This record gives sequence, C-alpha cells and structure tokens, in this order.
Amino acid sequence: MGKIISISNQKGGVGKTTTAVNLAAFLAEKGKRVLVVDIDPQANAGFGLGVNVEEMETTVYEVLLGTISVQDAIFKTTIENLYIVPSNMNLAGAQVELMDMEDKEYLLKRALEQVRDTFDFILIDCPPSLGILTLNSLVASDSVIIPLQCEYYALEGLSQLLKIISMVQDTLNPKLEIEGVLLTMYDPRTNLSQQVVSDVKQFFKDKVFSAIIPRNVRLSEAPSFGKPINLYDRTSSGSMSYEQLAHELMQSVR
Repeated sequence: MGKIISISNQKGGVGKTTTAVNLAAFLAEKGKRVLVVDIDPQANAGFGLGVNVEEMETTVYEVLLGTISVQDAIFKTTIENLYIVPSNMNLAGAQVELMDMEDKEYLLKRALEQVRDTFDFILIDCPPSLGILTLNSLVASDSVIIPLQCEYYALEGLSQLLKIISMVQDTLNPKLEIEGVLLTMYDPRTNLSQQVVSDVKQFFKDKVFSAIIPRNVRLSEAPSFGKPINLYDRTSSGSMSYEQLAHELMQSVR
C-alpha cells in the first residue's frame, strides 16, 4: 500500500512545489513508483515535470467534481516511474463548486484510494492556503511535510497550519501525522539562516529532516526547462539535498 503525503504550508514561496517535484523525481530514480497530485490552481508541478498542463483536458479538477475517475487523470511523465495528476486554472473556481457537495472533505481521499496500491508514494502539492483543497489533501494523507523557509517570520502563521492539522486529526483523519519539517532556502553565510534552523529544531525537535535545502540558483532554473533538479544539474547543492531527503523518507517508511 502506497504512502500518501501532503506537502503543505499556507505561505507562498516556501518551496512546496519545488519539494514535490524534486522529491518525487529522486524517489522515482531510486525505483519507487511515484504519483504527484497537483491540487494547486497555479499548476506549477506539471510544468516542473515537463507537462504542458494547459493542453490537459483531464485534471484533478474533474476528479474532484466526480466527472472522471482518478485513473483517467493520471499522466505518465517522461521520467521512468513518475506519474502526475495535473492541475490547471479551472481549479481556482473549484472551492466554490465544492462547498455544496456532500462529504466535500473526502473527495480526494476517495479518489486516491482507487490507486493507492498502484504506487509506492503519492505526493500532493498543496496550494498556499488553508481552504477546502488543502483540507482535502490532509484528509487523504497519511502524513504531511511542512516546508519552512530560513527567513524572517518563518514560524509566523505556522500555528494556524498546526491547528488545522490538529483539527483534521481530531475529526476527519485521526491517522494523519507530521512526516517532518523541511528547512528550505538555507544560506549558511547568514546568521539569520542559522538562527532559524536552531529555532525550528528547538520547536519541532526530532520532526525536522536532516536534509536542508539550500538557496540554490540551479534549483530555481530547473522548472523553466521542465526538469527536476536531478536531470537539470545532478551535481548542484540543491540536487544533493533533495537526494538526501528522498533517502531519509525511504528509510522512515521501511
């Protein structure tokens, strides 16, 4: 049975999509069968994996509305073992359409249960908000990875996400766990980055991944070429950090 992991933080620009794409690519490289589910209306995960989502007629939007099965929305990428359920801008209006649906928090969970046994890992790229789409992701997931940038106010607003996770655990998905906090955009030259690492480890204790994602130009460039970092620049510091993260995750689910 595959493990379903949400990658979530309501703040934008913290590395959610970067993490979803590159973690998925390294897991696939290591022989794991991986599905990325893009539930962010910005649809960047698809572009980061070389998929032109603007041409897609079967996306997560139609899956949530129940007009197609999730099997019909799974697209094979050019990377071996790596598949995606893409998103597009139609999803931006889904929040309104989903509000009147029965058991609206369970729509994604029911869909993914149909294909859970087909994959080793299902990674859900969440939007930068705590609305119905993120709620669907958390209800469908076994655990959540929280990317946290090493910048001012990194912990600001995080209490709201933790409250939502706690609420989901109490009422909708008691098995949901925090897989780990992933520190991103780390710059070892600054005292600020080092202080944030110290603060986060003090707050989350052993729930912080050993892998720390650096601020890295090559990581930023890779999506514009439609490639994950292991295919764009294998020797970059960003690539080595995401490979370490994939190794950590695989070790934790043995």
